[in-house]
Amino acid sequence: MRKVYKDPYLYKVKNANKYVGDVNNVWVRSSWELKFYNWCDMNTSIVNWSSEEIAIPYSSPKDNPKDKIIHRYFVDAMIKVKDKDNNVKIYLIEIKPYKQTIPPKKRNINEVLTYGINSAKWQAARMFCEKKGWEFKIFTEKELGIK
Repeated sequence: MRKVYKDPYLYKVKNANKYVGDVNNVWVRSSWELKFYNWCDMNTSIVNWSSEEIAIPYSSPKDNPKDKIIHRYFVDAMIKVKDKDNNVKIYLIEIKPYKQTIPPKKRNINEVLTYGINSAKWQAARMFCEKKGWEFKIFTEKELGIK
């Protein structure tokens, strides 16, 4: 079960040389983020990582298109990974429960709105990554090894 923290708290980065950004400003908002941050911090294949350091502009479907409001999406993490052949790849990672990554079955307005906003953010992130030669991934309980 994913525990969402009512009050986010600061994560203590163990390998500060790997972190890109302010090591004293890494906020944990859920138990899944905590697990992922620990993995990034300790995994020798991770060359660099950061949390909520990259802001991607996006348009929200809840806004009137005439207003042309641009929001900022702070992706959960960026990781730079080196494979066994020393090739380096950069990923932007969003951490979400699987049920939030698929269209809601019920027509609950809040779920539909949340899914629509998330989809707009993720589309913007994919386009951002494509321009940079990076890859955008959504990590759910499956990728995090949580049952």
